[in-house]
Amino acid sequence: MKDYSSKAVHVGIPRGHAEPLGIPIYPAAAYQFDDLDVAADEFQQNTGYSYIRMQNMTNQALEERLCSLEGADTTVVMASGQAASLAAFLSTCKAGDHIVASSAVFGGTAGLLNNVLPNLGITASIVDNNPEAARAAMRDNTRHLWVETISNPNGDVADLQGWADVAHEHGALFCVDNTLAGAGYLCRPFDHGADMIMHSLTKWAGGHGSALAGCVMVKDGANIDNIPVLQDLKDQFGPRALSRKVRSIGVHQLGMTLSPFNAFMIAQGLETLELRMLKECDNAMKIAQFLQDHPRVKSVNYSGLESSPFHAVAQKYLRNGFGAVMSFEVEDPERFFKSLKMIRMVANLGDTRTLCIHPWTTTHGRLSEEGKKAAGVSPYLIRMTVGVESLQDILSDLEGAL
Repeated sequence: MKDYSSKAVHVGIPRGHAEPLGIPIYPAAAYQFDDLDVAADEFQQNTGYSYIRMQNMTNQALEERLCSLEGADTTVVMASGQAASLAAFLSTCKAGDHIVASSAVFGGTAGLLNNVLPNLGITASIVDNNPEAARAAMRDNTRHLWVETISNPNGDVADLQGWADVAHEHGALFCVDNTLAGAGYLCRPFDHGADMIMHSLTKWAGGHGSALAGCVMVKDGANIDNIPVLQDLKDQFGPRALSRKVRSIGVHQLGMTLSPFNAFMIAQGLETLELRMLKECDNAMKIAQFLQDHPRVKSVNYSGLESSPFHAVAQKYLRNGFGAVMSFEVEDPERFFKSLKMIRMVANLGDTRTLCIHPWTTTHGRLSEEGKKAAGVSPYLIRMTVGVESLQDILSDLEGAL
């Protein structure tokens, strides 16, 4: 199978007489062994099934499907996108190491970089969303570069190849939060130099706001010579050392395990992702044009608009559309939200429903004022994730609220 839509509905489902036409849910907490030798080997190698914290058939089927969609060699699913981000950082860094990250990152990621990792002795430099700013911030102990393909909340698009070049010139690993690109449908960062990809699968992969999940994806063969935390695995696992570390940190040791039921929900969501994203991107483009021309809208951020400073880079890296997230500024956000009739005030992304939120007081509310502004968040900013409803109904609701 070559096409995204075919992989999304077939990969992970076994073939054969009386096999289920779908991915089954396996709610078992532990698995049986035939003898002591098998048990001992399994606990050493973790290649089969022993305990749900390490492996589960439902989760494994989802991992296989995600690998096929993004071109990964290994995917490790976890309990949330935040868990996946933490696992990605801790799999590449230890006390004394340094991270360079774009300022255009999710508020939860900024929280990890600013509040959690420093307690573990890991420091971070937050820089403008361009490779030259990253290059200027690199140090001898920089192990990890982090960007978002499409940023939250403003929809900035990263120059992925440029960031990858900076990382690899300095012996660091390049990780991309590809959440807003819809599980590889809009962009596959491995094609542009990424070593790792992170997703909040809660968003477009799930698609219905009904299941919490995340994952880290790894492309084997990354240069890890300058990554001290991986050297203990290098001789044993070679090019698979990074993926082994991610699984060991994320689920074996920290226990950030995805429930089989949520894995099933995410796998179901992937089957309709292409159909949803096609409609959402089409709606988003027309809504952005409407907002750009509206006299009560101060500014619009959407890379599909020719006026966007990210339009050219979006054309280079995004396929099948410019995404379903945008932001815009209004004079009175409180009145805007109170006037909405159909669109809901919700902090999620990637839902079938069109949702709006006020980042200044919610998703980025814990950041300092300086941190908010560095992330492109103002008191007047509205973030919107566009759903699959009738375009005319969305536009009518926006018009009324404006």
